[in-house]
Amino acid sequence: MEYHVALSKIIQEFSLETVTQEGDPEEIMVSSADVIRPGLQLGGFFDFYDNKRLQLLGRMETAFMERFVPEKRQKSFTRLLETRPPAVIVTRGLPIGEELIAASKETHVPVLRTQEATSAFMSGLISFLNVELAPRLTQHGVLVEVYGEGVLLLGESGVGKSETAIELVKRGHRLIADDAVEIRRVSGRTLVGQSPENIRHFIELRGIGIVNARRIFGVGAVKLSEKIDLVVKLEPWDSEKVYDRMGMENQYTEILGIRAPYLCIPVQPGRNLAVIIEVAAMNNRQKKMGYNAARELLTQLGMDAANSDID
Repeated sequence: MEYHVALSKIIQEFSLETVTQEGDPEEIMVSSADVIRPGLQLGGFFDFYDNKRLQLLGRMETAFMERFVPEKRQKSFTRLLETRPPAVIVTRGLPIGEELIAASKETHVPVLRTQEATSAFMSGLISFLNVELAPRLTQHGVLVEVYGEGVLLLGESGVGKSETAIELVKRGHRLIADDAVEIRRVSGRTLVGQSPENIRHFIELRGIGIVNARRIFGVGAVKLSEKIDLVVKLEPWDSEKVYDRMGMENQYTEILGIRAPYLCIPVQPGRNLAVIIEVAAMNNRQKKMGYNAARELLTQLGMDAANSDID
C-alpha cells in the first residue's frame, strides 16, 4: 500500500516559507521519501527522473542557472515544473528569481523556501518522510519503554498486558501505546511503534475501565513513539509445553520483513511480570553488546556451549 503525506504537514514541520501559493497544500500529496537536486534536469537530462520527488534547489543549482540568460532560465524552470513535482524548495534562504516564480505560476507548482543549509535540510526531510511514508501495520498489543529498550507485549486479550504496563509505568518506565500499536518500518533494520492518535495515552484496566496514563502519572510516564527492540509474548502457563530455561540461542519473530528478538513468557499467578519484563529488557541490551549469561555459565562449568544439551 502506498502512503502519502500532505505538503502542508511538511511546511508546518520545517517552518517553510511559502513563496508562491499554487494549489491547496492540504491536497498536494507527497508519496516518495526521496528528494532530488535537479541539476541534470535543469540542463535538460530527464532519464530516470522521478517527478514524485520534492525538488531542492541549493547554492549549486542556483549558481548554475545564473550562467544562462533569463529566457533560457525561464525555459529550463518551466520544463522542470511541467513534470508536476509536488513542490520546489529553495534552501539557504537564497533569492528566488522572477523566472522560477513565473514558471511556478504557469505550471501551478508551489515554491517554498528554508533558511537551512541544503545538506542538513535534505537529511532532516528524508528522515521525516521515511517515518511518514513507511510501510505499517496495526498490532494488538502494548508498547512500553523499559530502560531505553522498546518492548512490544503481545498476547491474548485478558492475559495481563495492560496491567503489566501500568506496573512498569509506576516503576518509572514509559507507556507508548495500549491495545493498538501502529508499527512502521522506517528502514531496512528498524521498526518504530506508536499509538493511534485517537487513543494515545489511554489504557484499559479490567474492573476499573479507561484511564489516562498521562493525567494520572504525568507527562514523564508517556512517550509518542519508540523503536521496537524486543517482542515479548505473554501466554497462560502450559504445563505440557517446554519453555526455554537457558537462553542460549536468540529467538526472533518477523514483523514487516524485519527480524526482531522474541521471548515467550508464561503467565502464572504469583509471577511478577513487571520485574520479569525489566530483566528481559536489560538482558536483551546485554546480548546486543555481545554478552550471553548462559554461555558464560557453561564456560565456567567447563562445558562446551556449542554442543551442550541441558534440560
